[in-house]
Amino acid sequence: MRRRRFPVGWLIGGLLAVSSVWADSLPELIPREVLFGNPARSAPLISPDGKMMSYRAPVDGVMNVWIKTIGREDARPVTQDTGRGIQAYFWSGDSKHIIYTQDQDGNENYHLYGVDIKTGQIKDYTPFDGVRVRLVEWDKRFPDELLISINLDDPRLHDVYHLDINSGDLELVVENPGNIIGWMADRELHIRAALVMRTDGGFDLVTRADEKSEWQYLLTWDSENNMSSDPLSFSSDGVHMYLRDSRDANASRLVKINLDSGDIHVIAEDPCYDVSRVRFDPGTHEPQAVSLEKARMEWVILDEDLREDFEAARNLDDGDFLIYDEDLDDEIWLVSFNKDVGPICYYAYDRTKGEGALLYNHNPVLSDYTLAEMEPLSYASRDGFTIHGYVTFPPGIERKNLPMVVLVHGGPWSRVSWGYDPEAQWLANRGYVCLEVNYRGSDGYGKDFLNAGNREWGRKMQDDLEDAVDWAVKQGFADPERVAIFGASYGGYAVLAGAAFTPDLYRCGVDMFGPSNLLTFIEAVPEYWKPMKAIMYKRIGHPVEDSAMLRERSPIFAVDEIRIPLLIVQGANDPRVPVAESERIVAALKTKGVEYEYILFEDEGHGFARPENRLKFYSAAERFLAKHLGGRYEE
Repeated sequence: MRRRRFPVGWLIGGLLAVSSVWADSLPELIPREVLFGNPARSAPLISPDGKMMSYRAPVDGVMNVWIKTIGREDARPVTQDTGRGIQAYFWSGDSKHIIYTQDQDGNENYHLYGVDIKTGQIKDYTPFDGVRVRLVEWDKRFPDELLISINLDDPRLHDVYHLDINSGDLELVVENPGNIIGWMADRELHIRAALVMRTDGGFDLVTRADEKSEWQYLLTWDSENNMSSDPLSFSSDGVHMYLRDSRDANASRLVKINLDSGDIHVIAEDPCYDVSRVRFDPGTHEPQAVSLEKARMEWVILDEDLREDFEAARNLDDGDFLIYDEDLDDEIWLVSFNKDVGPICYYAYDRTKGEGALLYNHNPVLSDYTLAEMEPLSYASRDGFTIHGYVTFPPGIERKNLPMVVLVHGGPWSRVSWGYDPEAQWLANRGYVCLEVNYRGSDGYGKDFLNAGNREWGRKMQDDLEDAVDWAVKQGFADPERVAIFGASYGGYAVLAGAAFTPDLYRCGVDMFGPSNLLTFIEAVPEYWKPMKAIMYKRIGHPVEDSAMLRERSPIFAVDEIRIPLLIVQGANDPRVPVAESERIVAALKTKGVEYEYILFEDEGHGFARPENRLKFYSAAERFLAKHLGGRYEE
């Protein structure tokens, strides 16, 4: 879909005049600090003994973990990070330690740390240079033990270690023979399952009776099923496993497989939507409920004994509901409610009393501003797929002939979900229609839709975005002369591809760490991704066998077609999309004389964890969009 361009100077002058007319009808400008700064509190957890609460909150502007005694006002921080902040953490089973991971300026070589909440002592359990730790298994019934995997001896391979939380002692449990990309323990913390990478891009699932037994082949998920299937858990008796399995079906199902006979029992399924989350009973480890992520999250209850409490907790508030933590006795649940027009709300639900209480909102200041609804959409692609997504309109003005930003999600094997979306709210508040599309290759909609994205980077996946623009224009929502494309990671690639392959469709683009050359991108993956290269070859293309195709679909080789202004942003330490991917396209744009802005963050990786960097980026981005589309911006 190509469109005629008016002279740039005429267009910008007209846009600024138009924007002043409708800007007065928009609600109050939401400060960037509110949208992209640190939340007041987030990620609350309850200690296994049910006596303490924890959460993330700022200390001198950096997100750290705080704890408090339930029923007392004695909150205090227990971590001391001064850089990128604590991104993820959990309680040890003994309720005496906070465990968290941290890397160095975004390099993704994560170390595992533990904090003794009584003494405040912080211990680095994996003090090794250039290694990456992964959590394999953690169970509240084993209070001072963890199973972790570390690529200590070979950067490509993760071996499994037993960690004593108190002493910090590491003991090698099982060595990677060279082809295993994932491990699973049973309910007794014994490694009894592994995923073996196949050369054709599929996985073999192997199991063993105990840690001294030989591995036995159980099943294969070929390359058509490997992203919609995975092992979830062993049963309590260790005789069965629960899987998400898309073999013999389009969408992944929750199934139970007998490890001896191989017999499979289907527990939950939907013909179109993948089983997403599964809640297991913490005691019996039987599945109690599953979620399906349609336009909104929907739960299917499997255990009728759960229904009364489940419904009572779900009725505490509006929004998409999730039980995400509980104490050791499963008497106190922590539940969250994600809404499109308000902050995320956290509650504690007491099953013994059948009552719940609000803990806090993650960003209460949001309630002072007018937010925009995130509305589901669907349209037919040019080759017959039904494409789903969401549109967020600027509140208070007529939905007619507005500037629009196509916000492309990363992955690409992920999806946009309904709920609070700071970028969508930011764009709508500045006067833009925000269009978010779950293009082919997005997950959650069954394997046929997921696999339709194979080897379609820059082609049919890009067509789905173009068709979305066409849908919005035909609906009368969007001005075809004022459409921008904006995305990170794969979304950043889509920005560059849109600029190179459909140069008349977009007015400008914002690329956050997107690959510009698919040939070099595939070859430069981190060492610990290399065992999974067969998956990338299957889904993106092989750098030798498909070199002509990958070259054709790499924006760097079509830079002569780029005519629109671009804002390009990159983290210097990004291990997934190296800085060279951005600097090559920047150099080419400079040589060609195309308007661009380039921001390099020296202390970031694949994403911007530091709030000062986020605020700097969004400040530059909204000025860039205002210049080329005519929306509002905060001084």
